[in-house]
Amino acid sequence: MKFASLCSCATLLAGVLFSSPAMATESGSGHYMPGTVATLIDLAPTKPGWVIEPIYLHYDGDADASQKIPVAGLDTLGMSAELDVLLAGGLYTFAKPVFGATYSVGAYLPFVWMSVEAETKGNFGHKLIQDEENGLGDMAIIPAMMAWKDGPWQFNAALSVYAPTGEYELGNLANPGLNYWSFDPFVGVSYNHPTLGFNAALHGGVIFNTENDDTNYQSGSMLHLDGSIQQLLPVGPGFISIGAEGFYLDQLSADSGQRKIFGDFKGRSAGIGPVLGYVLPLGDETLVTELRWLPELETENRLKGDYIWLKIVYQF
Repeated sequence: MKFASLCSCATLLAGVLFSSPAMATESGSGHYMPGTVATLIDLAPTKPGWVIEPIYLHYDGDADASQKIPVAGLDTLGMSAELDVLLAGGLYTFAKPVFGATYSVGAYLPFVWMSVEAETKGNFGHKLIQDEENGLGDMAIIPAMMAWKDGPWQFNAALSVYAPTGEYELGNLANPGLNYWSFDPFVGVSYNHPTLGFNAALHGGVIFNTENDDTNYQSGSMLHLDGSIQQLLPVGPGFISIGAEGFYLDQLSADSGQRKIFGDFKGRSAGIGPVLGYVLPLGDETLVTELRWLPELETENRLKGDYIWLKIVYQF
């Protein structure tokens, strides 16, 4: 059984669409998180039709006790956060090529459960505050996603636009939305051996943020790189995939609008973790499931924790 046709069935998860304790920036968070686009299941679709993609994400992280983070107008110390997200979305790929590439559009909407705890400074010293919130997060719109195939190679290019549709309130530690727009152009390349089932992929981009009008704070731009290797092995009616993913985040420009106590507040993170998945061909349709654990191994000016992803792709 050749593996090339199986790899082209997976879809591109074009961005994480909610507030999260992920990067330096305001609230120690950003619209892009490690694991968003990295592995076999994230490749841009190369055949016309629909893709339905439910996703679950859990994150649990803590900052150093002395780490200062600006959150919704508050100055915090020693933040810790726990986040659960259920994300629903889909893509449609057109039959007519554009510049020789398959062309897709799509959208994703998350529902967020989050709990945040931190010390805040008031008139009577430091006070420990804990906030819990749930609600809709920030929606992502994918106006352009393109994929070019050349033998075992695939080249991808896409744009994700994050709209501030999530709930947000000034003075709250836990906000499902970030209250600003983000624009994330990114590109990628992947290799799929047609007989051995070996896969490798690398995706990278730079996310740009607008100003939060409620706090007059603008988070700096962030470089993100995600890479993976996977091996497909025949098991039952489908193929199991075993591999690893590594990620690197680096803030390229300083935040603006922050108080002097925060400095330029640039963030950085790197990590690596295992990936386990299953590909099930169903005639002209395909079902792909993937579980990954991505611990942050090195961080700067941000929380340090673990990402656990469960992704399901159904293409028809």
